[in-house]
Amino acid sequence: MADPTPASPTRKIVVLARGLGTRMRRDTGVRLSDEQQRAADGGAKAMMPIGRPFLDHCLMAYADAGFTEACLVIGPEHRAVRDYYTALAPGRIRVDFAIQDQPRGTADAVLAAERFVGDERFVVVNGDNFYSVEALAALRAASGNASVGYELGALVALGNVPRERVTAFALLATDAAGHVVDIVEKPTPDQAAAHGEQSLVSMNCFAFTPAIFAAARTVRPSPRGELEITDAVRALIASGTPVGVVPVRDGVLDLSSRGDVESVTAALAGHEVRL
Repeated sequence: MADPTPASPTRKIVVLARGLGTRMRRDTGVRLSDEQQRAADGGAKAMMPIGRPFLDHCLMAYADAGFTEACLVIGPEHRAVRDYYTALAPGRIRVDFAIQDQPRGTADAVLAAERFVGDERFVVVNGDNFYSVEALAALRAASGNASVGYELGALVALGNVPRERVTAFALLATDAAGHVVDIVEKPTPDQAAAHGEQSLVSMNCFAFTPAIFAAARTVRPSPRGELEITDAVRALIASGTPVGVVPVRDGVLDLSSRGDVESVTAALAGHEVRL
């Protein structure tokens, strides 16, 4: 379990939106609207038109969960994203930006937002995932360093993540106190089955204290050649800093590829955005 309620509410959320969109760029023959096709060709997952840009829907969920400041971690080439939100000027949540010069990985992306965070606790999410208000609010209400742990069976039943794709994410191994002791990345089907339907899946929805920055600076490239936030979490645990788990029975809308556009569009149909 995560630590008790923090003394002061967590205001800030960091959105990792720097990815190259390699899977989204890949043409799989899925039929999209002309506007969606252009976004997919450019790998622009966060700006994928779902009535409005996908990230608009996400920002509304952040605001509904109680966050008042969001930092979009983007690349220097993502000027259109910056221009869009600067012109939009949302009233319910302030949008700031951090530039990650090169796509070095998620740990490096979090480091890019260090100035925005300052000395406050903050939440980190993927820019191509839509998390429910309830899950975000539960993480925000916890304290210290924590991860949302999605119950595997509910994640599959309530979102658009098929069971076979769970092996692309990570399982959270916990101790009797509900603290993370390991992160099993890209589990095999046998590993996922061994943990059962109550396995807790990480969907990169974390809350951190500024201690994460020192941990992120110790990270070395993974076998994929990237600086991974999961390795920073492991370093945090190794330093003696506990990382709690906020268990939820909930789904996530994952917008990783062209094949996800239809299910995300259907799930967000009628979702009125108020920013």
